[in-house]
Amino acid sequence: MVEWTHLPGLSEYEATLAAMEARVAAISAGTADEAVWLLEHPPLYTAGTSARPGDLTDPGRFPVFTAGRGGQYTYHGPGQRVAYVMLDLNRRGCDVRRFVAQLEAWIIAALAGFNVTGEIRDGRVGVWVRRPDKPPLPDGTLREDKIAAIGVKLRRWVSFHGVSVNLDPDLDHFGGIVPCGIRDHGVTSLVDLGLPVTMDDLDLALKRSFDRVFPTA
Repeated sequence: MVEWTHLPGLSEYEATLAAMEARVAAISAGTADEAVWLLEHPPLYTAGTSARPGDLTDPGRFPVFTAGRGGQYTYHGPGQRVAYVMLDLNRRGCDVRRFVAQLEAWIIAALAGFNVTGEIRDGRVGVWVRRPDKPPLPDGTLREDKIAAIGVKLRRWVSFHGVSVNLDPDLDHFGGIVPCGIRDHGVTSLVDLGLPVTMDDLDLALKRSFDRVFPTA
């Protein structure tokens, strides 16, 4: 059974991370159910294990935290749904690539509920949308914007950290970093795409699509 929890307000990063690590330890010990936490953070940047110092372009803008997850720099803030996913892969198959692919499929399925076509790209982690409404890149390549980020960590094959989906964050806040180390493409959100979606709408779409991608272990 996967327990879903909605954390109201803005969740302080370090306290949430500590609580998540405690839950992961309990899942690993068999004393707690798997869990998905839905929350928002105050404006901040996190550095994954592959973060490059030069990609933090405005270090004094928001607090910066070392996350311990995979990936590079990312932004979290109000208007962005963060889903921390704590699943026991010992029971679901000890396959990191498959797990990441499932997270991608989960986000893509949720976005499809709003008629948004999310796609993945080799060498670019996360979920992307094509932007034919924007001028192409200098080489003529169609612009694509990132709508969701993925960064995970495993401890004894129990996952933590997870995904973030841009509903309506302040997209200017991404300007203090090179998001996920990618300079040639931008970021977007559901509202930026012209969709009047609420956080409740997004949460419902995530919950509906989860069981199709992650069947009961």
